[in-house]
Amino acid sequence: MTDPKKLTLRPLKNLRILSLALNLPGPAALMRCQQMGARCVKLEPSAGDAMQIFSPEAYTALHQGIRITKADLKTADGQKFLHRELAKADVLLTSFRPSALVKLGLAWQALHQQYPQLSQVAIVGSPSASKHAETPGHDLTYLAENDLLNSLELPATLFADMGGSLLASEAVLQAALHRHAGGQTGHSGIYLEVALSGAASYLALPRTWGLTTLGSAIGGGHAGYQIYPCKNGRVAVAALEPHFAARLCLAAGLASTPELPTNMYLAATRQAIAAWLLGKSRTQLDKLALDKDIPMHTLERKP
Repeated sequence: MTDPKKLTLRPLKNLRILSLALNLPGPAALMRCQQMGARCVKLEPSAGDAMQIFSPEAYTALHQGIRITKADLKTADGQKFLHRELAKADVLLTSFRPSALVKLGLAWQALHQQYPQLSQVAIVGSPSASKHAETPGHDLTYLAENDLLNSLELPATLFADMGGSLLASEAVLQAALHRHAGGQTGHSGIYLEVALSGAASYLALPRTWGLTTLGSAIGGGHAGYQIYPCKNGRVAVAALEPHFAARLCLAAGLASTPELPTNMYLAATRQAIAAWLLGKSRTQLDKLALDKDIPMHTLERKP
């Protein structure tokens, strides 16, 4: 991954962002915006951000180069401080439910009337116009809604949160383009909403299209796209395209025939490849992947 500190292109240079967003999606979006050159201020409640308790390491990484201040927005002094910051900001990033925004005086209609040049990117759980706008949720429930949980095991990462953070940073870029199109003065701010349930829905599109459903090519049906055990670990094999599948079969001692594309869906082919891989060590398979140009990556054996 390219070190953002070494990037010379900073599309958000001089854009001022005020963030009230806590936990993961908002701070992750703010981190991306800071890396793209934005000047970022995060206003936390007096008790701080819970992420600091869950994972101090993650909190530190998320807030590199970001100015953090604290205020109780439910008090007059906190509101006064908030509005001083709003007057200087180009974009406001929030992660409250719609009703909470109303209570804080940050609903778009009121905000836009008071600060017409300010744009708002609102991260929400479900779309504010939906019946689930006020329903509590988290990454796990949004993945469940979109049929992205295959077992009782928890997902390896927070897909909806991180996907939502990318959509939110994309929304900030849209606000910046809108601002640029209108010139530095005289433009009107815009409101953009990012629903984490929508981010999960976007990530689920390959499944919706049938690409990853059980038995499909990328859903376990193709012998060249599987996770197999090997002698001292596991190996992720992604030899999906015909030329990669042919190289895999050749390495495994299977004949490459005109029927190869069809044969890759046969149980016998999968069993033969599985037996071959089981006799190979991770070191052998890593070398073979490079030598034979086969997309494979070895892993430790799960406990």
